[in-house]
Amino acid sequence: MSSDDAYSSFLDQANQDTGASKSSAAAKPATTKAVDTEVPVELQSVEQYYTSEADEPFEPVSLQWDGNNMPSEKEFAGLIGHQSEVTIGSMTPKEFDPQGQYEEVLQAVGNAGDGKSRIYRVSHGRTRVEYYVVGLDKGKGRVVGMKAKAVES
Repeated sequence: MSSDDAYSSFLDQANQDTGASKSSAAAKPATTKAVDTEVPVELQSVEQYYTSEADEPFEPVSLQWDGNNMPSEKEFAGLIGHQSEVTIGSMTPKEFDPQGQYEEVLQAVGNAGDGKSRIYRVSHGRTRVEYYVVGLDKGKGRVVGMKAKAVES
């Protein structure tokens, strides 16, 4: 019996978290706001993954926005709850999807908004990125679209 207790104790010690593999980046996952208003029906049925080292699904985006034009990168940072270590850039749909593999996402965003898409690339450190594919829904005062998390090393 003591042999079993000793082995159990050994396993408990071996499985304890030593904290050696933790880093400050691992302690703070990349999180930004994506929804604060009703999500359009067109976006709820999209089931596609963004191909990267993480292969994450696209998720709906619906954020209140009273502007007549798409937000600037600085304004978009405020919409998603910008963090100080976040860098935001923008790209064209062709730059985002040169091989045409995300056509379903671009089409759904176009249908939910005004027909035009803008892509914001939100960098969280060196390897973690979020892509926001969004359009403007002036009628309901919101920016709508899809976002996907990616790991790019």
